[in-house]
Formats: sequence, C-alpha cells, structure tokens
Amino acid sequence: MRDMKKLILIVSGLVGFGNWEARSADKVDFARDIQPILQKSCVECHGPEKPKGKLRLDTKEGALKGGNNGVVISPGKADESDVYRRITLPADHDDVMPNKGDKLTKAQTDLIRDWINQGAPWPDGVVLASVASKEEKPKEAGPETLKLPDYKPTAAELKAIAALESLGVASRPLAMNVNWRELNLRGQDSAVLDKALVLLKDVLGLVELNLASTKIKDADLANIKGLINLNRLHLENTPITDAGLVHLKGLVKLNYLNLYGTAVTDAGLKQLEGTTQLKNLYLWQTKTTEAGVANLKKALPQVDISTGAELKVLVTKEEKKDEKEAEKK
Repeated sequence: MRDMKKLILIVSGLVGFGNWEARSADKVDFARDIQPILQKSCVECHGPEKPKGKLRLDTKEGALKGGNNGVVISPGKADESDVYRRITLPADHDDVMPNKGDKLTKAQTDLIRDWINQGAPWPDGVVLASVASKEEKPKEAGPETLKLPDYKPTAAELKAIAALESLGVASRPLAMNVNWRELNLRGQDSAVLDKALVLLKDVLGLVELNLASTKIKDADLANIKGLINLNRLHLENTPITDAGLVHLKGLVKLNYLNLYGTAVTDAGLKQLEGTTQLKNLYLWQTKTTEAGVANLKKALPQVDISTGAELKVLVTKEEKKDEKEAEKK
C-alpha cells in the first residue's frame, strides 16, 4: 500500500512537471506584459497620492499587502485574488476595476490571471508611475490598427506559410480576410526555431514577429532583413548582440523594437540609425549607456526610448520617503 502511494506521488509529480513545462513556454514577463497594464489602468487611482481604498499597485510591497478590503493578490491563486475578480466584472458593475476609462480586454485580464498563477513575480525595487495622463496624445498604431493596403501573398510566401504550419507554427492573419500576418516563435525548441527562421525570408506579409526568450543567434536575423513590411519585433531576453542588429537596417517600416535583457551596446544602437520609422525602443538591462542613447535620440528624435532610468528615479524617491517616515517614528 505504501509503495502504491509512492507511485501515485511520483506519477502526479511527473504530470505536474509536464504541465509546468507547458506553462513555462507562456511565462508572463512583468516588464513587458504586466507593468504597462498597471501603469495605464491602475496606478492613477492606486498610486502614492491618496490611493483609493489604501490600495497601492505601484509597488510590489503595496500590491501584495492589499488595502482596506484585505489582500487582493494571492500569488499562485488567481481565482482567489480579488484584483482578478474585479477586473473581470461586467463594465457596469459598481466594483469593476478600473472604475474609469476603458475596461481591460480579455487578453489583458488573461495576462494578469496567468501572472498571478505563476506567482505574481515583481522585480525588486521596481516602482511604477501612472501614464494615464500621457494618453492625451494619439496612441501609436500597432500592426492591428495600421491602415495597411491590400496585400496578395506570392506563391513562395504561401508555400512558406504552409511549411511553418507543418512545424506547428501558425502565422496568424491580423484580421479576417486580411493577408498581413503576425508570428510568435516564443517558446519553440531550437530544432523548430532553426527551421522556422529559414522560412521567414519568404513571408513578406509579416508585420509582427515575436522572438522573445528564444535562443536565436545573431546570424539568424539575416533571415528577416528582407521583411520590409515588418512593423514590430520582439527580441527581449535573447542572446542577440550588436552583430545581430546589422540585419535590421533594411526594416524600413519597423515601428517597435524590444531589446530588453540583451547584450546590445552603444555600437549596436548605431546600427539602428537607419530605422527612421522607429517610434518605441526598449533598452532595459542592456549594456547601452546614457551617451549612446543620447546619440541615437539625436539621429532619431521621434523615438521614445525606455532604459529603465525613470524607474530608478522613482525607486530613489520612494526610498527617501521611507527614510523620512522612519525618522518620524
């Protein structure tokens, strides 16, 4: 009987491990997935200035502590977390969050659900600032909102799309009856990734490509240098270096580029000076310097460059505030 119990525990553990591996492929990234939602929709009412219900969602400590109604985030248990319950309430419900502005989309609530279920990881020292006031300016168009002309794929492109699907990689149309596509290779193993990358050069209708957290090599980016319609490119948390950015020079319509957590330096930023349509660039935890960023800004004044420096300022302010409060006690 005891041996049978051990066997059950071992089998359960293996099943759980398999599920964990499947989930890890879709691991939520706080900086990329959760922080923008909190900053836009939550921090304005739950920030340092008169937080509603004494609930702060701008700091890790505040978010986990909760407010007047108790704990709102239970790491690992989204279904027991009040914040998830409230963001999924009907738009006309009195307790819905956010209670002003647009209701979160299902994609956004799913991200928060998955983030909580994955333990609600929040990097130490990261303090969020509300960006609600910045929404007065028009929102930058993503590939889903771009006014793209009609597009007809070539025979070579259709063949490449079919080959990708045979690998289990779907290049999804942006909308019904539209031939512009987006492709997510995040979580793919090296064997599939290598084969898929070779096929990409023929998918000229690709406007968004997600290679985040893959083992992509600098030389692999040569396969996308001809994708002249590519609008958004995710390279965050990859081994990409300055050498890989050489291949981005021909991406004349590139609007969004995420290099968070890569080994890119100022030399790599020089390679980006030809991407004149670039509007959003993320450089957190890279090896770039303030001088390098400033030089790129001169070459591309329209680019909004996020380096994480603004968060360091907020952290410093928060620490000084805590010190003053401690002195008063």
